[in-house]
Amino acid sequence: MTGTKETMVAVRQDVLGGPEVLHQAEVPRPRVTPNQVLVRVGAAGLNPTDLKHRSRRIFLGPPPFVLGWDVSGVVAEIGYGVADFRPGDEVFGMLPYPHGHGAHAELVLAPARALVHKPTGLDHVQAGALPLASLTAWQALVERARIRAGQRVLIHGAAGGVGHLAVQIARDRGAVVIGTASASKHDYLREIGAHELLDYRTTAFEAELSDVDVVLDTVGGEVTNRSLTVLRPGGTLVTLMPTGREVLVDEARRHGIRVVGMLADADRAGMQAVSDMVRRGVLRPKLDRVFPMSAAAQAHTRAESGRAFGKVVLVPD
Repeated sequence: MTGTKETMVAVRQDVLGGPEVLHQAEVPRPRVTPNQVLVRVGAAGLNPTDLKHRSRRIFLGPPPFVLGWDVSGVVAEIGYGVADFRPGDEVFGMLPYPHGHGAHAELVLAPARALVHKPTGLDHVQAGALPLASLTAWQALVERARIRAGQRVLIHGAAGGVGHLAVQIARDRGAVVIGTASASKHDYLREIGAHELLDYRTTAFEAELSDVDVVLDTVGGEVTNRSLTVLRPGGTLVTLMPTGREVLVDEARRHGIRVVGMLADADRAGMQAVSDMVRRGVLRPKLDRVFPMSAAAQAHTRAESGRAFGKVVLVPD
């Protein structure tokens, strides 16, 4: 299924619900405006936020809409004022969150400053798996926590989409990397740079750890509160999950701990840092499965099954 010159094919939903609400449809082709780039999508990652926005109302208005914040592809058109890209350039990046969604389609419009040139060492599927998760890990560890060489960094959910990239970023910054993950994933995590691993199913991490400098919490719930007990005075907890923030911050303050809650933000400097790490060979995404966009419902089912290990990625049919 392909669109006309005036339309394109996208994975659309008209109501909120389970994966079955996703379907391919012809929608209007985006029109390029100043400082915008029209990208022909080569691949687009699937993230937990896509699953959440599909099923319930969070930041977006009511459907119909097209999801997708990760994109890797080829520049199709550029708007007035775009100086860094030309049609035919291979690019990747994260669309502005939350209202820049739309990458699960043949074409997507992106601000020029949300994109960087794709490293030649990555194909579109690998590049499409990186932007949102890698920017989240970069902004959490480097910009918010300001990790330094020699610091002890605990990453919860270390084998997850954000977690496995955070392990590689922390290792590259010279940190001592501690991760929580199921035992079956420990060998992989050691390969990518984790120094110490705990099986969250059998081990209470707070009974084993102390004097941690930075915690990256990708799990939430009681894990967030328990993490305060392993941080040294002056340490930092960065959480990606909603919390009872005032209570948490008050408790952290009593222990001399800084708490930061965050959402990833589209950012060229961060994407360039990610791209540079890829070029140096120190950052690679782990892929779980690749689905055509016509099988978007199956991709969502896989991503929320709990069996995916690595990123699920969509590619145009």
